[in-house]
Amino acid sequence: MALFGLFNKKDNSPLLDLSVLKTDIHSHFIPGIDDGAQNMEESLALITAMHDFGYKKVITTPHIMSDGYRNTPEIINSGLVEVRKAVKEAGIDIEVEAAAEYYFDFEFEKKFQSGDVMTFGQKYLLWEVPFINPPDNINEIVFEMSMRGYRPVLAHVERYGFWQNNFEKYEELAGRGIYLQMNINSITGHYSFQTRKAAQWLIDHDMISFVGSDCHHTGHLDLMKEAVKDKHFQKLLGSTKLLNKTL
Repeated sequence: MALFGLFNKKDNSPLLDLSVLKTDIHSHFIPGIDDGAQNMEESLALITAMHDFGYKKVITTPHIMSDGYRNTPEIINSGLVEVRKAVKEAGIDIEVEAAAEYYFDFEFEKKFQSGDVMTFGQKYLLWEVPFINPPDNINEIVFEMSMRGYRPVLAHVERYGFWQNNFEKYEELAGRGIYLQMNINSITGHYSFQTRKAAQWLIDHDMISFVGSDCHHTGHLDLMKEAVKDKHFQKLLGSTKLLNKTL
């Protein structure tokens, strides 16, 4: 049975049509400022593919971390201007906006306390935690974010190994007002078998609020083409909880 035009009626082969999502909220398309696109040519190739996949808008989210990519809103917005100019000149019919993917480090709290953070939509704030251990003060920080009017969005929640054997933790996170974001390619097993298992559980329990490409390079685009074959991913596209299309 075809879902959202994902299958060609002639040969029943999967097509990549993500137009139902409308907006991608996690990617790395501003060239040369993190581990995503390294030049404008790469950036345009990735954005062109997103347009061809059916997206009407991409909200690209460069890394901001104190011990790695020390980007600022000024650096990101400057890059955004150049990307928009290149997209317009190339005639690609897609909106490009920018926010950021914040690393949960010692500077993160200071940033949102001062209001010096980049959000998307209605003050959605995308952030990630270390992959080794979860921060001890995560509950306090999330509470403070919420009190300041931010809507915390936890990036690629299915990828953190310390929660993959404790699925109830996902329910606790969501219960604290955290919006859970999943990477499309997690459903392919790209990151690990355990990550795929966690993604399946989250989809089966309708806990994903945002799905993102987390696209860094063309290899991620190829994996997205595989994701559409997965029944769990098709189920996710039918979720009424997904907020991508509201942006």
